[in-house]
Formats: sequence, structure tokens, C-alpha cells
Amino acid sequence: MTAEYKVQGDVAVITLNNPPVNGLGYDTRLGITNALEKANGDPAVKAIVLTGAGKAFSGGADIREFNDASRAMREPNLNSVIAALENSRKPVVAAIHSVCMGGGLELALGAHYRIAAPGTKVALPEVKLGLIPGAGGTQRLPRVLGVETALNIIVSGEAINSEMLAGLPGQKLFDQLAATPEALLDEAVSLAQKVAAQHADGAPLPLVRNLPCSHPNAEAYFQFARNMVKGMAKNFPAPAKCVDAVEYATKLRFDDGMAKEREIFVNLMQTPECKALRHIFMAERAASKIPDVGSDVKPRDVKTVGVIGAGTMGGGIAMNFLNAGVPVTILETKQEALDRGVATIRKNYEAQVKKGKLKQDKYEQRMALLKTTLSYDDLKDADLIIEAVFEELGVKEAVFTQLDKVAKPGAILASNTSTLDVDKIAAFTQRPQDVVGMHFFSPANVMKLLEVVRGKATAKDVLATVMGVAKKIKKTAVVSGVCDGFIGNRMIEQYSRQAGFLLDEGATPQQVDKAIEKFGFAMGPFRMGDLAGNDIGWAIRKRRAVEKPGMKYSATADKLCELGRFGQKTGAGWYDYQPGKRDAIPSEVVTKLIEDHRKALGITPRKISDKEIVERLVFSLVNEGAHILEDGIASKAGDIDMVYLTGYGFPIWRGGPMQYADQVGLFSVAEAMKRFAQNPNDDAAFWEPAPLIKKLVAQGKTFN
Repeated sequence: MTAEYKVQGDVAVITLNNPPVNGLGYDTRLGITNALEKANGDPAVKAIVLTGAGKAFSGGADIREFNDASRAMREPNLNSVIAALENSRKPVVAAIHSVCMGGGLELALGAHYRIAAPGTKVALPEVKLGLIPGAGGTQRLPRVLGVETALNIIVSGEAINSEMLAGLPGQKLFDQLAATPEALLDEAVSLAQKVAAQHADGAPLPLVRNLPCSHPNAEAYFQFARNMVKGMAKNFPAPAKCVDAVEYATKLRFDDGMAKEREIFVNLMQTPECKALRHIFMAERAASKIPDVGSDVKPRDVKTVGVIGAGTMGGGIAMNFLNAGVPVTILETKQEALDRGVATIRKNYEAQVKKGKLKQDKYEQRMALLKTTLSYDDLKDADLIIEAVFEELGVKEAVFTQLDKVAKPGAILASNTSTLDVDKIAAFTQRPQDVVGMHFFSPANVMKLLEVVRGKATAKDVLATVMGVAKKIKKTAVVSGVCDGFIGNRMIEQYSRQAGFLLDEGATPQQVDKAIEKFGFAMGPFRMGDLAGNDIGWAIRKRRAVEKPGMKYSATADKLCELGRFGQKTGAGWYDYQPGKRDAIPSEVVTKLIEDHRKALGITPRKISDKEIVERLVFSLVNEGAHILEDGIASKAGDIDMVYLTGYGFPIWRGGPMQYADQVGLFSVAEAMKRFAQNPNDDAAFWEPAPLIKKLVAQGKTFN
């Protein structure tokens, strides 16, 4: 049973028990209403306490019903359960603790009285899924906290501590704050007995819905709120709709306000933004699950970490572990490199202290966990060693050969390679089962993505350990198989190739960048190249010329590099840069270079629409992503989306490349690919839709 029923003296206690957060799925909703009926029918029961087992009162909707509207709305739906609470003839006390969010808070607002344990996190986070609260949250919360406080909570979706809310003047959310979390149930039972005595004569029970809801300067306030929301959430419709719904609470009768809330909720469910955010919510949780690595696989202990290389990447990787309280030893070959690396780490932390994001004592604690060394012997006790050295196989071989000699048995040896073969790297050791790829993204202390590259020999417990470590250092980990570029860089190469062909055909770097940035990318391909360093792509293309001589590229990027225009670090790339500034200034040198190259190819430039630019760039990601799924490099489309959302600046409100393709419709995507294949200046072979796309189109299915 997911709603347990017990009687304590003359009080019935209904306990939600649907781990991990007591989600309000159908069985739980039915259990609550059945228990309410039982309590109301028992003459010995005078009052009812509703609480949650384990680590939550309730986190809201059951995510297993997330994309199944028919099950989520099956009676009794959440509104019906709340009505049953309100209509109970005996007083209902909600005993709230730990987590009270979304539908869980809406449920508590349907009780006649509420008592909260200190430290309870209270929130209505629906806006983060592109929705508004759909079971009275926008109508009841303003009645107990006031319009402005309630709207701030609803629009932000952020959690607030129960003590803070209990301390607000005039709040009616909590009737009582328990002395301690442990005392909550006893105090709730006492409160239930007390209010039962007060209502023994049949006096009406208090209902949140009957409280007044108004604002002294409503018109001006709601206009101000709309202006604020418009500036902060221009690509998301839900925040503005939260404002509308709360305004209805001040203008309409309660039931009419509820009808408006429901109408807004149902309409938002169908928006692409809401579908994208719900997809992300599910995909992020699914990414941590590896099909053949179950919960029975015991991870290894990681109490100390070694990092090889104190450059930008090595320093950033080290900071992740220092932030999580894990001791780190950084190894370098020269003392100057070590000193430089430590100075950069200090500088990064000091900048956080200056901005008030980090307290001085925390900074000092983190730095105290850092050791430095010039000797591999000092890594002999490390549980996890991550190399972050130059991206060249010979360099990696020297490092892993040495690690194999000094690392203790069972230590995990990880490579931060972004493109190289992890199986070849593992073969440099006598323990390939302990070798794994941990591809951090730069800056490693900021970017959320961690590509975990599974070699053919990588042990299951190594994978389980690294996924756990990723969670500890607050990364979104996605497992990739071994191939050139793994998931992210293998796909970005096709995107970059398309960007080059667009220049050959008539576009400018700024037109391409502006079109894809308007679509929602954080940065266009040419600005991104300048930031990362155009010489990195140049090195990859030189390698490709040997490995895949038939692969077609625009020569403009190579010509740019031949001029030494590597990007921001040289003050010139696809754009010009002024010293100390990052503003991308269109370059006459680059314009002439592109024009001369077109003449040499005999191409007459044509006008290219922003729509074509976006489709060619995004659909190139989609087609390569489909090949990656076919090859088993990624286990699910959602993993590819998480890589692009957390590592490559893909717009969140579009849900990632594979989700976006689903929204556009895979038939339309395949038709566009066939059109691009007719372009003589493009790569016709690449635009052949991947077999997986053809199969899904034929079956009328989607990636996700």
C-alpha cells in the first residue's frame, strides 16, 4: 500500500509511502481517499493526520505518470483528493516535513490545519517544467502567504525553508511549527486532538479556499510582475501565465479561478517548451541509469583523487573535487607549471569570494585539501587518477604506462581525452578493466557535462563508481561508447562542416552565428571556434586527412589557421578582437579570404536564409545523432540531448537536438535532408537520412 492507515488513540494517521518522494500517483491518491472514507466512517476516530514516510511529505506528481495524462488524471485525480480533504467531516491536519513540493504542497493546502517540521523545503516548482501549478497552487497559496510572496514562489519555482515562511507576518500557511523533526508526528496528533475538541459542536472547519485574496494596488503590481517576467523568461511562456493565474485569484470567485488555472495548465502541457522541459527532466534522471549496470553493482570507494596536469583543464577538474570536500593531489612535470596552476585555482576562488559567492573560511578549507607534486610516487594511494595532459596518443601512453607502475590495485585510471580511443589508452596498462574516459568540458569547474567513456574492458563497478562521483561533484554524466569524438564532438564535427559549406555558398560568419544564436544557441559555430581555438579543429582536420581522406571540408578554416588566426587567444580568428575584450568584430581580412576562396572554387555566392542555416546546422546534429544510436555509442536519444544541453549550449526550451527533431516531425526532417543532398556544394552522402530515421518515419515513431 502506498498510503498506510493506522489509528493512534482517537486520531487516524494516513502515511504516504511511495518512495523515494511519496509521489502522488494513482495508487497513492486512491489510498488517501479510501483512508479518509474509513476515518470518517469510524465513530472512534475524532481527527485525521496526513503525513509522509521516509524523507518527504510529498514531492508532488509521480514521475512515472509524467507523460501519461490519462493515468495522471484518472479519478481520483489530485483535485478530487484535495476536495475529499476539504469535505472531510473530521478535521485533517497535514504534518509536513523534509520535502513538500508541487502537488504535495497543493495537497497540504487542502487540509484544514498544517504543522511543519523545521528544515522543510517548500516549493511549487512546476514552472521549471514549463507549467503552472495545476491543483489549486496559484489560487490557494496567495490566500495563505499574500499575493506577492506567493507569486515570487510560484514564478521562481525555488524551495524556501519552513522557518522562513513561518516567520512571515500574517502568514496562514502553517498553524504551528514543530519543535524538532522527530517531534512532528506527536505534535500533529496533539494538534488534531485539540482542534477536534474545538469543533466537537459541529462548527465549520477552516478552508484555505474561503480566505480572502486581494492586493492593495493590483493593477500596477501585476503589470510590474509581467514586465519583470518578460525580461527574465522571454523563451518560456509559463512564468507569464503564473502571473495571469495569480491575478485571477484576486479577481474571481475561487471556483472560477480554479477553472482558469486548469485551462492554463492544460494549454501549457501542449506547448513545445513544456514538452522540452518535461523531456529534460526525465532524460536527466535516465542518463544516470546504465542498462547493464544495476543497483546490485557495488561502487568502489573514492576518498582521494590525483590529477595529472595543472593547466586550465587539470585545475578546473581539481576544483570540482575540492568543492565537494575530496582531497586532491595535482602532478606536473615542472614546478613553474604547478605554481601557475595553483595560482589560477586561487584566483578563481578569490573571484568567488569577492563576489560573495564563497565564504573566506570555505575557500581556505578547499585550498587546504590541495597538494602538489612532481613525482608519480605521490599518487600511489589515490583511489581515482584523472589525466588532463596534451591531446596526443603518445603523451597519453607515457602517462598511463607510468600510472600502471605506481597506482595501487583497484585505483580507477581515467583519461580526460575529448576524441582519442579509450581502448588504445587502456591497452597501455596491465589493468584495462580499471581504465575509463572522463571527458570534462571547459571550463571544467563550471560546465555541467561529463562524458563517461566506457571502454570495451571497463569494469561495471568502475562505471558505477564514476557515475556516483559525477553526482557528488554535481555533474550531469552521460555514458558514451568508444568512437572518434564520442557523442558530443563526433556530432559537432558535422555541424562545423555545415558551417564551412555555408560560407562557401554565400553566408558570412556573422550571419551564420546570428541565425543559430537567434534559434537559441549560446554561441554560433564561428564565435565558438574563436573561443575554443581554431587550431584545435585544424589539428583534427589534419588527422582526418590521413584517416578519412574522402571526407569533405570547406578549406576556409584551414586558410584562416594558415594566417595564424586561432581566435581570441591570438586576438584574431573568424573575427577581430581588441586587447582585453571578447567582443567579436567582423573582419575585412576574413571577408576577403572567403570571397577569394569562392572565386577559386568557381562558386557564385547566393542569398542563404536563416531558416536554411538553422536547419542545416541542427539537422546535421540529428542525423549524426541517429548514427550514434545505431552504433550503440549512446544507449538512448535522451542521453544525446543531455550532452547538447549541458555541454554545447543547445537551447533548453527546445529540449536538445533529438527532442527538437521529434517536435518538428521526423518526416519533415528527413525531407529536408533529401533537399540538402541535392546541393552540389554540400556533402550528398552525409545527407542520406540515417537508417534509424527512415525506420522511425516508416513506423510513425519518434526518437524519444
